[in-house]
Amino acid sequence: MERGRFITLEGGEGAGKTTALGYVRGLLESHGIPVTLTREPGGTRVGEHLRRLLLDPEVEMSAETELLLMFAARAEHLQQVIRPALEQGRWVLCDRFTDASYAYQGGGRGVSPERIAVLEDWVQGALRPDLTILLDLPVEVGMERVRGRNGAMDRMESETLEFHRRVRRAYLDRACRCPDRYCLVDASGSPAVVEEQLRLCVERFIHGR
Repeated sequence: MERGRFITLEGGEGAGKTTALGYVRGLLESHGIPVTLTREPGGTRVGEHLRRLLLDPEVEMSAETELLLMFAARAEHLQQVIRPALEQGRWVLCDRFTDASYAYQGGGRGVSPERIAVLEDWVQGALRPDLTILLDLPVEVGMERVRGRNGAMDRMESETLEFHRRVRRAYLDRACRCPDRYCLVDASGSPAVVEEQLRLCVERFIHGR
């Protein structure tokens, strides 16, 4: 059986990943592609417990603890969900993956990329996303969207604007370093404009262009 493809969606707070995930899933399924939709941290019972801990605004932890918990959730996610789905020929569509660790724990918290890379190699082996869609927009725009939602902000959303600027810079730096894997989408426009960018990105990937 042919291995499935692994697509990840990345972006800062308020970038519209949830809406984009639904749209991309629909595009893939319209082409007859079986899709497993999942998220990080999360995707498994263990991962969802760790997600609640990691995003709890009342919890304080060191950058190193945060990074290790992210990779603990990722190890379980890979074993229980991602690898089995890919081996069954399903395409996996994941809300965040290891690029988020480089952006949030690396760029945001200041953990060295070399340390993150050690964990990446250990937990993932050779597995990397086949396509990463990066939804990019100015931090101020994203945080205005977050504040406009109902409900309290989580631990990551509650960080300073400078933290989120560092996260954005780290994401853009990774996109520059891996242009063959990344598809950059301007998420600051209208839903129709964003969807058209997503459509072009996904269809180019499907057809190998």
